[in-house]
Amino acid sequence: MSDKRAKLVIVDDHLIVLEGLQKLLQNAANITVEGTFTTGAAFLTFLEQHSVDIVLLDISLPDTNGIDLCREIKKLSPATIVLALSNHNERSMVLQMLQQGASGYLLKNIAGDELIVCIQEALNGEMTFSQAVKEIMSRPSVAELKGIPRLTKREKEILQLIAEGQTTPDIAATLHLSPLTVETHRKSLLQKFEVKNVALLIRMAVEHKLL
Repeated sequence: MSDKRAKLVIVDDHLIVLEGLQKLLQNAANITVEGTFTTGAAFLTFLEQHSVDIVLLDISLPDTNGIDLCREIKKLSPATIVLALSNHNERSMVLQMLQQGASGYLLKNIAGDELIVCIQEALNGEMTFSQAVKEIMSRPSVAELKGIPRLTKREKEILQLIAEGQTTPDIAATLHLSPLTVETHRKSLLQKFEVKNVALLIRMAVEHKLL
């Protein structure tokens, strides 16, 4: 994109962040800041009328979260590059943004020079992460550290049926068990994987290649 200036937009509800980023990006040779927005809705309205090459997107906004907004942006304008710029340093948040089509994830403690390098990488079609995010992503996940929970044959059967979307009564009928027995196994699975709900249970089971 070196031959023309990339149109960049910043979406963040902290005015001091918006001002700081605008000043910083004034010196970037091939970037023009086209606008700044403090809500997701205002940016989506702008995006319907204007082409935007790249957007720096905060995850926490007053009217929406960055994950949902990223999905909306990519639906409305698939060519717009989304870079998350956030204080959230959880690995799961990074992965969720990437799943919704973001091209990178930067923490707000990023230095100005590094930010400009990351923007250029994204404009060149690369995935890009600030140094702090690279370190987070290189650490093993909780699942990798804990090792695989030991499951009984029955628990493996029930886990498979849960993953297929079967309810407790469905599973009870399939395996000729009482619903109470199925519930007991379900609770046992949640405890073994140390998760609070079925969605996380399935995700952990997939990470452990049990499904």
